[in-house]
Amino acid sequence: MTGGFRKAVFFVLLLGVAVVGYQYMIKPANRHLTEAKERVQAKLDKLAEFEQATAAAEGLTKQLEQLQEAITFFESKLPPTSEIDKVLRDVTVIAQKQGLKSKTFQTLKKKDNSGYVEQPLKMELVGNFNSFYSFLLELEKLPRIMKIRELKLEKQRKHEGKIAADFIVSIFFQSKIG
Repeated sequence: MTGGFRKAVFFVLLLGVAVVGYQYMIKPANRHLTEAKERVQAKLDKLAEFEQATAAAEGLTKQLEQLQEAITFFESKLPPTSEIDKVLRDVTVIAQKQGLKSKTFQTLKKKDNSGYVEQPLKMELVGNFNSFYSFLLELEKLPRIMKIRELKLEKQRKHEGKIAADFIVSIFFQSKIG
């Protein structure tokens, strides 16, 4: 065997080892690496989704806390049903203090709702418009939730600046629990 032939055989063997090594070692390792990268990327995507869901859940928790605070605030503005006479007395005192004359003062049928009771009162007051306006402002300052519905104002033709106000004021109370 000549030196050139040995070099050629050695070169072919070396080349064969490189091809075989590439086919059976490097190609599977690259395929395995690609699959591992895809699995890692899929897990990173899932992790990003979980982080978004966690952030959304924290946001919902904050909103729930804010809603709970709002419910607590509004419940504090609802007196127990047993205090209905006190609220009616307050409304009457405010009307008298403003110099308004009560023509009618009638309690209407209570409406029981989930968690609260609405007690509508039909009132007809006569007096000075500015006094009626002051009456409304005083009602607004009461630490109660109230709603004025069906407000009808009529000018008194015989007296300048005098009005007749016919309206329904609804007062809200806590319904009895238990």
